[in-house]
Amino acid sequence: MLVDRARGDGLKLTGEGGLLQQLTKRVLESALEGEITDHVGYDKHDPAGRGSGNTRNGSRTKTVLTDVGPVEVRVPRDAAGTFEPQIVRKRQRRLSGVDDLVLSLSAKGLTHGEIAAHLAEVYGTEVSKQTISTIT
Repeated sequence: MLVDRARGDGLKLTGEGGLLQQLTKRVLESALEGEITDHVGYDKHDPAGRGSGNTRNGSRTKTVLTDVGPVEVRVPRDAAGTFEPQIVRKRQRRLSGVDDLVLSLSAKGLTHGEIAAHLAEVYGTEVSKQTISTIT
């Protein structure tokens, strides 16, 4: 149903701004919202959070490299600075699927330059040879 609707609206399935990127963004942000809710102990906009000691403190944007290309997500923060997200950890720039892909391509004998070119062509993202070297 989503794919048919996307096609009807002229939305691409893959690539920059495509349906898969949008779905990945929503799933990641929903998971992060669930994590911050669990951490502070109350839902967003819930009056029970007033005076609770630690409150939500907005969010910051972060771009992570995923299997469907780069995705910009909003990562929530807390006032005390004690929130440690698990789905997209602090300072994490790649989700594990990308690391697995790089390792797989390397095991098949591709050079770091060939892997970088493949990621740019297929996922529309630039990954340096140094990053690929770090992953492998």
